[in-house]
Amino acid sequence: MRIHNVHRLATQRLADSTKPFKARGGRLIRCYYCMLGKQFCICEHQPLVKSTAGFMLVMFDYEMIKPSNTGRLIADVIEDTFAYQWSRTEPNQEMIDIINQDCWQPFIIFPEEYVVERERVQTGPLIIEPGKRPLYILLDGSWREAKKMFKKSPWLEDIPVISFDPDVVSQYQIRKAAKDNQLATAEVASLVLGHHGETRNADILACWFDVFRERYLAGTKQIDVGVDAALKRLHTLTV
Repeated sequence: MRIHNVHRLATQRLADSTKPFKARGGRLIRCYYCMLGKQFCICEHQPLVKSTAGFMLVMFDYEMIKPSNTGRLIADVIEDTFAYQWSRTEPNQEMIDIINQDCWQPFIIFPEEYVVERERVQTGPLIIEPGKRPLYILLDGSWREAKKMFKKSPWLEDIPVISFDPDVVSQYQIRKAAKDNQLATAEVASLVLGHHGETRNADILACWFDVFRERYLAGTKQIDVGVDAALKRLHTLTV
């Protein structure tokens, strides 16, 4: 299993906390890395793909240590995934420096309906400048928190926005979104990879999300995972 930036951020957040964080299902003995119950741990199955894309997770407070978070699934699959805690007044300087690096061309992934400056929204095929790689920035939190981060982050104001209008209803059953077409963070990243042209990587991430979702729901109900259908599909994609 590969230790990645979301794991490191979670470790730092726990170290900085002045009081213990109590997640739902607090009596469950969890794996420190995938945050599932130990009997449902998926770490040994963690896939890793080669991608020309990078992701940056800007995470609302405590999001990185919530067992229901799906942002960590992106970091499981895509090696170039950065993770930082959001701050309205003191954005992480390392995060800003990465966004401004010449090797990256940053885009924010966010619903068009919340973007006031319509000219920021990218339409048509995505054009990447020579010598650059796309860096897709995801605001990871509840929808209320994500909207707050989008509106109150001046350092994001000049970055183009990519918006999706998915025709599929979210499969995320762990936390209820305000609208049926509001997707989990990992689901959004899968759409991004497909838009980027990496359909196999998109399928692997989507399947990894299914593995997590099935195991999470099994853990909350303390039931056998049964046929483990999602994990079997993942193995067929990664052989």
